[in-house]
Amino acid sequence: MKHFSYAEFDSPDFPDSGRNMDESFLFLLDSARQIAGTQFKINSGFRTPKHNAKVGGTENSSHLRGFAADIHATSSADRFKILSALIEVGFNRIGIAKTFIHVDADPIKTKDVIWTYA
Repeated sequence: MKHFSYAEFDSPDFPDSGRNMDESFLFLLDSARQIAGTQFKINSGFRTPKHNAKVGGTENSSHLRGFAADIHATSSADRFKILSALIEVGFNRIGIAKTFIHVDADPIKTKDVIWTYA
C-alpha cells in the first residue's frame, strides 16, 4: 500500500490485526486516497468481536471480516473529496456520519447504497 500502513487498521485490543483486512478492499481504498489528494485518517478498520460490541457495531459488521473502514471527515470539503474518490474507484456501500465516512466492500451485503447515521 502506498498511502497506508496495516497498523492504521488495527483493532485497539488486537495488535497487528490490521493484517486481517481484505487486500482488494485496501487496494481500492489506497487508490481513492490518491485520487482525493487528502489525508484519510482511519478511525476504525478491523474489529474484534469484543471491540465491535464496545463501539456499538452490528453483529454482522463488515469490520469483523476486514471489509470496512471508517474515515475521519468533519468538513464538507473533505467529505466531498473523500466521497467523490470512493465512488470513482468503485465503492458502492457508503455511510455518512457527522464525523466520519464508513466505506465497505462486503461481498455478502447489498450493493449500491448510501446511508446516514442518526
